Amino acid sequence: MSDYVRLLRSNRNFSLLWWAQVVSLTGDWFNTVVLGTLVSRYAGPERAGLAVAALFLARFLPPLLVSPWAGVLVDRFDRKTLLIYSNLLRAVVVCGFLLATAPEMLWLIYFLTVIQFVLSAVFEPGQSALLPALVDERDLVTANTLASVTWSAMLALGALLGGVVSALLGAAAALLFDALSFLLAAGLIAAIKVNRQAQTAHPARETAESGGFREGLRYVAAHPSTLAVLLVKAGNSLGNVDTLMTIFATQIFILGSDGQLSLGILYSAFGFGAVIGPFIANRFNDGSVGRMRRLVVAGFALAFAGWLVLGGAAALWIAALAMIVRAMGGSINWTYSSVIIQKTVPDRFLGRVFAFDMAGFQLATVLSTLVHGSLVTALGNGAIHWVALGTSLVALLPLGLWGLAVRHMEVSATAADRAAL
Repeated sequence: MSDYVRLLRSNRNFSLLWWAQVVSLTGDWFNTVVLGTLVSRYAGPERAGLAVAALFLARFLPPLLVSPWAGVLVDRFDRKTLLIYSNLLRAVVVCGFLLATAPEMLWLIYFLTVIQFVLSAVFEPGQSALLPALVDERDLVTANTLASVTWSAMLALGALLGGVVSALLGAAAALLFDALSFLLAAGLIAAIKVNRQAQTAHPARETAESGGFREGLRYVAAHPSTLAVLLVKAGNSLGNVDTLMTIFATQIFILGSDGQLSLGILYSAFGFGAVIGPFIANRFNDGSVGRMRRLVVAGFALAFAGWLVLGGAAALWIAALAMIVRAMGGSINWTYSSVIIQKTVPDRFLGRVFAFDMAGFQLATVLSTLVHGSLVTALGNGAIHWVALGTSLVALLPLGLWGLAVRHMEVSATAADRAAL
């Protein structure tokens, strides 16, 4: 833990960004638990699977459509300013959820969710692209691990608190907390002082002008190793955790009002797994791109195992264990794929490459959400275990493809080294 504490103590700007992440994510997971249970309740048991899937579709489809152009904004305009306004506008949007107080207002939840996550499509690549301007290259693994672990820890804490608070104080209190968290996060980011020299010089290997969207595509097409790493988050998202987790909690293993407590427990377990995943993997990580590529193979293997255990879950604690294992793999892959991009892509392309990265993740999530929601609706909640088992088989595909890609990249690198001698 000493490296993480050192970075937070010695780097004020990264510390401010980290605290902003802590605050906004805590509120965000309040939002997720509340809206998931509201949609399930308003839709009723017969339509809960499709309704919950539609909620997560509303979260991921809009960013998928706007991410490429959001990446252009991140590369052309001041990244810090974009992060501030993204948080301020999301605070306003979250307040609108307070108006959804009856089943006939279900449409409003979907509408506001679309707007919220369009704004998130600017924030996510902007935050990842800003990070190399706040920390030294030697601290990128530490910073990304801390960011990933924080996301996970806030999921574990925020989801559990969200389930408890919404059960005790109601949905409105949780939503107000979420809005306030965005406002506080905007204030913290406003205090950051960006190292402009690092932002323009890291890493300076290319001389062409950055251009727009098409130039970003050309850059990715000309660098196969970058294209390969863009498929990591997408491959890891073949199978939507949120949809199945919500159905397990609200329809199968029900604790608390409408399953709010059981949903909070499953999200908390997922967050715990995502916390410990990178910490364990970092014991075997020397910071090199090659080593991180190999650790991603292990991440895909853990994701497969998590789906397999969920398919056989006969109790809430087994489902929670499955979420821990699945999240360990996903967190490892998320962290190291981000670091690989930051270490290998020039700064002027970072916004677009991270936007493409998020678009792949969102596309896989959208497709998985549609498939999972349709299967649960068509087959009934009793078939949810079979859906999870089927997803474990699908998870073998990215595991095999990435293993082959890593082997190809290592052989190519060895051949290039020999040719240079």
